[in-house]
Amino acid sequence: MSTRAGGSVGADLALAGRAMARPRARALDIRVARFGDWLRAHAGAIRAVQWIVVAVYAVLVAVPAFLPLPDNSQHIWTNLTLAAQFAFWGIWWPFVLVSMVLVGRVWCGVFCPEGALTEVASRWSRGYAVPRWITWSGWPFIAFAGTTVYGQMTSVYGYPKPVLAVLGGSTLAAIVVGLLYGRNKRVWCRYLCPVNGVFAVLSKLAPLSFQVDRAAWAASPKPARGGASFNCAPLVPVKTMRGAGACHMCGRCSGHRGAVRLALRSPNSEIVHVAGDQPSWEQTVLILFGMLGLAVGAFQWSSSPWFLDMKQAAATWLIERGTTWPLDHSAPWFVLTNYPDKNDVMTLLDGAILLFYMGAATIGLGLVLSALVAAAARLLGPGSLRRFHHLTQTLIPIAGCGVFLGLSALTVTFLRGDGIVVPYVAEIRAALLAGAALWSVWLAWRVAGLSAGGLRRAAACACIACAAAVSVANWVLLFWIW
Repeated sequence: MSTRAGGSVGADLALAGRAMARPRARALDIRVARFGDWLRAHAGAIRAVQWIVVAVYAVLVAVPAFLPLPDNSQHIWTNLTLAAQFAFWGIWWPFVLVSMVLVGRVWCGVFCPEGALTEVASRWSRGYAVPRWITWSGWPFIAFAGTTVYGQMTSVYGYPKPVLAVLGGSTLAAIVVGLLYGRNKRVWCRYLCPVNGVFAVLSKLAPLSFQVDRAAWAASPKPARGGASFNCAPLVPVKTMRGAGACHMCGRCSGHRGAVRLALRSPNSEIVHVAGDQPSWEQTVLILFGMLGLAVGAFQWSSSPWFLDMKQAAATWLIERGTTWPLDHSAPWFVLTNYPDKNDVMTLLDGAILLFYMGAATIGLGLVLSALVAAAARLLGPGSLRRFHHLTQTLIPIAGCGVFLGLSALTVTFLRGDGIVVPYVAEIRAALLAGAALWSVWLAWRVAGLSAGGLRRAAACACIACAAAVSVANWVLLFWIW
């Protein structure tokens, strides 16, 4: 009797707890939706913020390129060039990536200077139709790969002129595209931005997104001509939007037709329930060959003993054949790193080996990871191609974590150079890698469960776990072994 009574009391308490939780959850949902409406109602304030960011961005990109390079006595807080390097590569980019996972593409819609400038330029656009070459779906990987490789060749993290060439050139291209195509749109952001693909991938994990109630949209009366409407600058088909990848979170569509609202969701929901219905070869290539392949090579090479061994072997081979010009000649700073006053010069041989190393990392790691994901897809039965794309999306957590750790290593390096030691760096890195790998495995378990159970599900999940382990091993080499 007492056991049953205790069980009854426990059940009653559980029911009461859930009943109390529901009003709290509804209150939170209401507050989140109201914040989306606040974004819509305060578009002027958002534009003011964007112009402030544009001004700061312009100073940090342009001014240091015309200043003398700092010497060893300068510090982040005493030298604009060092401050700009730390701002861009130590704070700006690593934590913009974090923001994608936490709040979606709020950076794009509220803060990004390139997005603001291309949209402003498009007010005076020639209004040309967007050509097919711009809408080619391969640009996310090509743009990411091109800027990554060029940045490594010119040491963009260490010198201001390459920053002006890479970031300034990208901004100028964004303005030109705005002046040519679309009207009050962000054609550059939608198709050509070098980080658009990475942002679209990472924002799938965000627990916050604008969501569309299709039934409410269909049931609401169509606005009269000249009535309530909104301008979706990044060209997102809001009516059919299911995921957060393309949405810039600007809030302009919030409340439209009573069907669009900012809302919370599970960070797993888009990968598990949406990504499988929207197979994307360009995102698959970006994840496997870009974020898990090329990015590893780009961050690894300067610490890799393999890079030194390859360079030594190539130099020995050339010298034995009487060919020394690749060891003696360099190129201008905008092609290869060339700062003799800083004893930092890349020879033509250095550049060739660097290209080979990054290319080998891209192709080698990409093929290994592709084989593991393909094996997982095959184990789950027919329809393996679509499932291959879906399972690749489960690697987004470990892919994003790796890129963040690579960039945040610059944060640690900049601070250490000024005598500031960040505590527990190794422990934080280990925890992030372990957490991201387990997240990827959990996503794989959920996705595999949509197609099979039992041993097939477990075997497919094991393949994805091996892929995550390969990625973790690359960062273990960089941070703990080399």
